[in-house]
Amino acid sequence: MTLLLDKTNHQALMDLKRVLVVDDEEPIRRLLGYMLQSHGYEVVLALDAKEARQKMADMPFALVLCDVNMPGESGMDLVRNILTQFPHTAAIMVTGLDSAVLANAAIDMGAFGYVVKPFESNEVLINVTNALRRRKLEIENKLHRDNLEDIVRTRTMALQQALEWLERSEKELRLSREETIQRLAIAAEYRDGSTAQHIHRMSRYSELLARRYGLSSERCELIRTASPMHDIGKIGTPDHVLLKPGKFTQEELNVMAQHVEIGYRILSGSDAELLKVAATIALTHHERWDGSGYPRGLKGEEIPIEGRIVAIADAFDALTTARVYKPAFSFDHAVDLMIKHRGEHFDPELLDVFLASISDIKRVYEEYADKSPLGFVRDV
Repeated sequence: MTLLLDKTNHQALMDLKRVLVVDDEEPIRRLLGYMLQSHGYEVVLALDAKEARQKMADMPFALVLCDVNMPGESGMDLVRNILTQFPHTAAIMVTGLDSAVLANAAIDMGAFGYVVKPFESNEVLINVTNALRRRKLEIENKLHRDNLEDIVRTRTMALQQALEWLERSEKELRLSREETIQRLAIAAEYRDGSTAQHIHRMSRYSELLARRYGLSSERCELIRTASPMHDIGKIGTPDHVLLKPGKFTQEELNVMAQHVEIGYRILSGSDAELLKVAATIALTHHERWDGSGYPRGLKGEEIPIEGRIVAIADAFDALTTARVYKPAFSFDHAVDLMIKHRGEHFDPELLDVFLASISDIKRVYEEYADKSPLGFVRDV
């Protein structure tokens, strides 16, 4: 039986001065009982292990004084069992043999000491006093350990709850941020008749391509979240140009091309990594691998990896989406057109990764298919 300590039973154990004397010789029992009673201890006598067990079951004891050699169960076995069942009970062995082997065995078993017959009163009382003092210290230490464990457990639970709350809050904040970004991006796209599904498709294409290319999970997540803002600059494009149903003049093309610079100015200047990536994508997703793109005519690896990834994702989605001047190309035809411009418009290595992932690309294409198009999409 393990006794769990609290402040109430701790104090009761500390104040306990009841001693169980176990000896098969009645004169020894009575002598030890008298010695202890005369010094303020409450004493209970038992003649053998069986009676001692009954007494221990009836009431708690601070100390057991037990003879080593008794008929039936030995004193050593009895005390070993008592210390296992009642760990806050101290024990002193009483023996007629002054043996170092016996002394070591008693100490190893958990007894506080032993008394050799014939004994002096002072010898018994000193051993009892020391045993109870050590017992008191052990009980206090146990209480302190239990209290410390409770404090650590409580604080650990509080920390775990705080971390769980923080994780939920961060998740909610991330979802809220992503939803805000998507709604702003959709609002910009709606101006020229794009659909919300276009945003979902191209961001998923971008993430998939980034992962298959081997970018870090953190970078892939940034690209997925930032890519919907690639055309945010279209909110600064005049309606008479953006919404023109026919072909653009060169002057109108120049005006349309300004949306990348407008988007970059809207998104740049922030310390947030997400907006830094979004600004880079907005500025560079119309650059071409051969240097024929805009706004800066960057070539090859001069184009940031994020811009090269989104260029492929956005172009493929534009090909498979209806335009005012053309119907949507089939999935396979769009793939053929992408291959045709490998190494010209698109990073050849990235395009190869895209093509190797084409079955996954098709799943995204089908999952986010336009159900009720708002009109045409103009990709300029």
